Amino acid sequence: MSVQITDSRRKLPPIVLFAPAILLLYMAAGCATSRTTVVKPSGPPVQLQDATRQDLVTRYNALATAVNSVNLSVTMTLTAGSAYTGVIKQYHEVNGFILAQRPSDIRVIGQAPIVGTKIFDMVSDAEAFRISIPSQHKFLTGPTKLERPSAKPIENLRPQHLTGAIFWDAIPADLPLLLEEAGDGGRYYILTVIRRAGNSEGPNAEWNIDRKVWFDRADLSVARLQAYEPGGKIGSDIAYGKWDTFGAVQYPRQVGLSRPGNDYKLEIGITKAAFNETISADRFELKQPEGEELVKVGEDAAETARPNMTPAEPKN
Repeated sequence: MSVQITDSRRKLPPIVLFAPAILLLYMAAGCATSRTTVVKPSGPPVQLQDATRQDLVTRYNALATAVNSVNLSVTMTLTAGSAYTGVIKQYHEVNGFILAQRPSDIRVIGQAPIVGTKIFDMVSDAEAFRISIPSQHKFLTGPTKLERPSAKPIENLRPQHLTGAIFWDAIPADLPLLLEEAGDGGRYYILTVIRRAGNSEGPNAEWNIDRKVWFDRADLSVARLQAYEPGGKIGSDIAYGKWDTFGAVQYPRQVGLSRPGNDYKLEIGITKAAFNETISADRFELKQPEGEELVKVGEDAAETARPNMTPAEPKN
């Protein structure tokens, strides 16, 4: 069969005349090289568990009251900075130890891998924190409640921030609670605890979110805890994973602490753990080492000469 090309088509460029054929060849080639990959399911779909609001409160409070002290061997990875500051730095993973005892005593020691050189030693109680930075020859002290953001996010790390991630306060019976489902297909239960703002009373009382507890419906484990500050700001956003059984205690082996207002994240991996042992008071004492300069954080004069708390990174 012959095809007669009119005068109008003779004026078109050759590439236009053959465009339909090129398109067909391209489509054919695409079909020839396409592959269909069949992924074998790793197992049956996860059966989501159901629970009532009271079931979740009971479970949470049981976990919260089961731990009064911890003695942990850990790995710690600190990320300081965020997209908002424009500076993100991933610090080397360090080994360390965490000692903590209710209600507010905690000690955190960080050591360089392999050589075991002490990078920092931090303690705090209900009144004050003390931090030794051997590489900087600095010893910092200040009130526990001091929250003065620094331009250097690493300087915002405080031992007491970890206390709320390690120990949970039980949910009082008289606080209002909200329950919702979240995630694809309702994968999570979210329990929202509400508290009165200050001393407000009566029908016009103001309320604040105290915390939100996320439960994974695969096993009803606590997957996330968001602790709120007055005004609706998130103080701590904590992720929990790899729950394990240590004798009579259930506890996660992975804890991810995010402090948006302090611009840092701390990933903690627990390698060894002991719970509810008696910890002597002297183990929470940290005296100023000889040769380290005392810096009182919070005093105006000291703030102007505040040191760089960035731990010295070990040489490879």
